[in-house]
Amino acid sequence: MSRQRHPVRVAVTGAGGRMGREVIDLANERDDLDVALAVNRSTIGEVAGVPVRTAEGSDPLAEALSEVEPDVLVDFTAPAATVGYADACAEANVPLVTGTTGFDDDDREALDRASESVPVLVASNFSRGIMALRRAVREAVGALPDYDVELTETHHNGKRDAPSGTAKTILEDIEAIVGDGADAPGRVHGREGDQPRIAGEIGVHARRAGDITGEHELLLAGNRETLSLSHRAGDRGVFAAGALDAAAWLAGRSPGRYAFSDVVDGESDVVDEEPDVVDEESDPSRQATAGASPDKTMDETNQNAIDNGDDR
Repeated sequence: MSRQRHPVRVAVTGAGGRMGREVIDLANERDDLDVALAVNRSTIGEVAGVPVRTAEGSDPLAEALSEVEPDVLVDFTAPAATVGYADACAEANVPLVTGTTGFDDDDREALDRASESVPVLVASNFSRGIMALRRAVREAVGALPDYDVELTETHHNGKRDAPSGTAKTILEDIEAIVGDGADAPGRVHGREGDQPRIAGEIGVHARRAGDITGEHELLLAGNRETLSLSHRAGDRGVFAAGALDAAAWLAGRSPGRYAFSDVVDGESDVVDEEPDVVDEESDPSRQATAGASPDKTMDETNQNAIDNGDDR
């Protein structure tokens, strides 16, 4: 597949959802992108001046993709919807960027199958700041091996999944450093009653309140000192911007699984990432194969979708 011309023609699913609207708004502001197709499962008219087609399921989307021939599709919806959209992308030969989280093993297998035909990039968070946080977390955990580790994530009161997809990714990063074998204490989700801390365990805490877009904080404590690493997203725009960067980068690449770290690092190799966002469409109900780096792991509805807007 040859590298892509400009402007890159983008299709957007879940156009009526919070993240879908944000993606369309930001794409309209960029000279290197053009929204060629916007679809939603229910009829909503226009979003930011872009007509929105009603397309529920993979068949109507595949027909629309074949007709419009976009260069890439950006998706922030829900696992079941995303899997169907991935099938449609594979059928229509359209690369897929998704920030949906909450995938199970069957969903991941479906994404892997799609990636045999088209490039597929899945990420639980499209924030460049989160990428930097993950790298800082790995370095800090490796440098302080005997310190207690506690991870806290905070999101808006409509977010469904806990812990967030981004938190799960950070946990996977930590476990890759400290180990997660059969003898490891593992993760402890909250505490209640008589529950003294066990050396080596990782405390995990999820908070839901108000309209908080997404906060993640790692606490390392030991040797009479504490180290805190944190990231706070101001609004969903940071996730939409990252997803669009990913779309512009992915268009024209070879089939395979890719990660957002490839976009940030400017890599071109196929990599491995296990995702985790879910979007609301118009209803506020509200991501590989070889050579993966530690930056590449993870999987929320637009409300959930804010790990990319949800986290995000």
